[in-house]
Amino acid sequence: MTKPYGQYCPVALATEILGERWTILVVMVLADGFGRFNEIQRALPRISASTLAQRLRSLQAAGVIERRPGEQGEKWHYYLTEAGAELGEIVYSIGTWGHRWGRDLATDDLDPEHLIWSMHMRMNLEIMPDGRTTIAFEFSDQPQNKRYFWIVVNDGVADACLKHPGFDEDVRVISKLQPFTDAWRGFSSLHDEVRSGRILVKGPSKLAKAFPDWLLLSMLAREERRRPGRERSLQSRTRKSD
Repeated sequence: MTKPYGQYCPVALATEILGERWTILVVMVLADGFGRFNEIQRALPRISASTLAQRLRSLQAAGVIERRPGEQGEKWHYYLTEAGAELGEIVYSIGTWGHRWGRDLATDDLDPEHLIWSMHMRMNLEIMPDGRTTIAFEFSDQPQNKRYFWIVVNDGVADACLKHPGFDEDVRVISKLQPFTDAWRGFSSLHDEVRSGRILVKGPSKLAKAFPDWLLLSMLAREERRRPGRERSLQSRTRKSD
């Protein structure tokens, strides 16, 4: 928790809880329904284990979360309290503002691990083929240790894999990280990127053709970008061509 401001202002009191680096993002992950320590760390791959542990302790002390045995037999699980659930709605609004008005992404902001985690939560499971479907992702401009990822969908459950899951791939998606991130965020059209070959989809033609519809894209993909810059220009061009 940050140092008290010494003011009765409610914004100051809230900032004492939320002002530390990573805290709001931890609340975001918990609001998405992921409460195991390793799940939170996978959703936020650049946070260290020690920092995550500190943030969880601070949120617990503030009454935003509670720790108790998991419902599926896990040793410990973190849950939002009533205060935390209300805060989750506010965090989503902050995300909407950030999508509209935050700065354009720099190269250092691009994170394939976070992208894969986000995608596995937004799969259109209802139209996925029956049985198991393994999608391999290759981000061709990334270093070897951050180039290959997988999403496995089986029985209506999607899993994000940082290591080869041991199954034969049904589809392989090859792309540089920036264009795929732009399409995921709704600034460009995923279908157009695939048709142009900037995003290459390999596999049986039926599956390759269906792939763009398997992704629901970011929850904010339909929101209008309002800050002038590359992303707003890209989104404007895309919408004019639709």
